[in-house]
Amino acid sequence: MKTNRKLLPMMSVSGSVDHPGLHGDGYWVGYDGYGRIAMSVGGIVYNHALLDPCMGIVGDHIEPGVSIKNSVDKYNCALQCFACIGNEARIVSGPAAGRKGYVTGKHGGVDHVMIYFEQEVLEAMNADERILIRAWGQGLKLEEHPDVLVMNMDPDLLEAMDLQHAPSGKLQVPIVTRIPAFLMGAGLGSTTTMSGDYDIMTQDHEANRRYGIDQLRFGDLVLIEDHDNTHGPHYREGALSIGVIVHSDSFTSGHGPGVTVIMSADKGTLEGVIDKDANIANYMKKVSRSSY
Repeated sequence: MKTNRKLLPMMSVSGSVDHPGLHGDGYWVGYDGYGRIAMSVGGIVYNHALLDPCMGIVGDHIEPGVSIKNSVDKYNCALQCFACIGNEARIVSGPAAGRKGYVTGKHGGVDHVMIYFEQEVLEAMNADERILIRAWGQGLKLEEHPDVLVMNMDPDLLEAMDLQHAPSGKLQVPIVTRIPAFLMGAGLGSTTTMSGDYDIMTQDHEANRRYGIDQLRFGDLVLIEDHDNTHGPHYREGALSIGVIVHSDSFTSGHGPGVTVIMSADKGTLEGVIDKDANIANYMKKVSRSSY
């Protein structure tokens, strides 16, 4: 697939492991009216990773792997906007210095970037590490599909997905399920989806079963129907967006698994193809960094 990858700048951005936090006595009230003190965002999550279920976890907005943030607001804004899923991440301090992983998603509101490292690396970390990311991918264009806006995706990840062209001329993208527009919640109203994510609402358990939401895993690719994300998420009949599941379900009204958008088109030039293995973990196994 022809792209403009050679024209894209690769730039350093960095952050440190962001410690989990609670406000007040730690309680917040869920959609069911019950108050809970639940583990939530930040830190190092040792036992939930890519390819693991994001539903049913006894926690709220759990971020798999390592969550990082930059303590300077304008630097963290750059980290959020420039880091792309699949970007190389390298630990530059602490006992695990030198070990590498990759970006798995971005979480709006708390403004975290999440990173995958192998289990042995997680066990070696002390939760104070600074992590350097080779930010690369924003501005990526598909020469044969100029109507498809690509965002938040490393060019090497795009190539590893081996996308196909349908006889109709549409770009075929593997997905695990289709999400109807009416189930998208928290994050609507944002001016851009080149940072952060927005959530699938999961308070209707029958809808979760009907649309396969109850089977979602961290890293899965999903298609959002009738949503245009070219300039922030909004309803537009016929538009399609593709995104990656980046955090777990939530007890909070209007919230659920988070989706970081990687593609959007408002003219029907995208086509989702169901593939149960459509997960970034499977594609990243094919990525070679020799292209650097």
